[in-house]
Amino acid sequence: MILTKAQYDEIAQCLVSVPPTRQSLRKLKQRFPSQSQATLLSIFSQEYQKHIKRTHAKHHTSEAIESYYQRYLNGVRKNGAAPVLLELANEVDYAPSLMARIILERFLQKHEEAPPSKSVINSMLRDPSQIPDGVLANQVYQCIVNDCCYGPLVDCIKHAIGHEHEVLLRDLLLEKNLSFLDEDQLRARGYDKTPDFILQVPVVMLCSLAVEGHIIHWIESKASFGDECSHHAYLHDQFWSYWNRFGPGLVIYWYGFIQELDCNRERGILLHACFPTDIVTLCHSVA
Repeated sequence: MILTKAQYDEIAQCLVSVPPTRQSLRKLKQRFPSQSQATLLSIFSQEYQKHIKRTHAKHHTSEAIESYYQRYLNGVRKNGAAPVLLELANEVDYAPSLMARIILERFLQKHEEAPPSKSVINSMLRDPSQIPDGVLANQVYQCIVNDCCYGPLVDCIKHAIGHEHEVLLRDLLLEKNLSFLDEDQLRARGYDKTPDFILQVPVVMLCSLAVEGHIIHWIESKASFGDECSHHAYLHDQFWSYWNRFGPGLVIYWYGFIQELDCNRERGILLHACFPTDIVTLCHSVA
């Protein structure tokens, strides 16, 4: 799904004051029925992550942490089965999984002799049954399963979706009888930063808007929506490095992108929202 900047801004504006809940996502789908659920979820998640980054510092002052911890303790004293942490996170407009991390760290600091390590915290968030307090374990669990933008459950889902689309891209390349090297093969050859696939025989992607086709040497799969923030970061951290080392390439944003971002075609980086069908290998005639 390719959106104009104006269309994207309209969707993003609707997300300014909504909590990161599945109910909010359902309302967003009702507001923009022509957009796919996957595209809206990706935009929803990216916009919320921007918000969290902007407000992260205020939730991590010593005063804020102590205030949240005392409110948590008071809440569970009254009713330990109530979703105290989840409601606190929603009230202060912070991601439930990140709120759970704050309270868990504060709890362990109080009850353990040594400060908790990051690996211990991460392990407990992945498996709350490891938390040595049953009430807190249940509170953390509620936060993890109700957070649709952050946390170990979301990370696992994102990883699985990313892998699924890489497998899909591999199958499409094989279907087209295109010879390629994948990321693991390239790393085995000593490359440290590589795209998902290098085409051993470059292809020409025909374009209805241009007289000449575009030569493609590599393809990168992104199971997300390409907004300005993420795309510019990818350009800086990945795409231009690939271009410098391997030549021009193609980026597939499976959940769409902002149309105006596809402005580097002549320089050698093309954007698509699906696998292109109008391609031929350089050893064949383009005509």
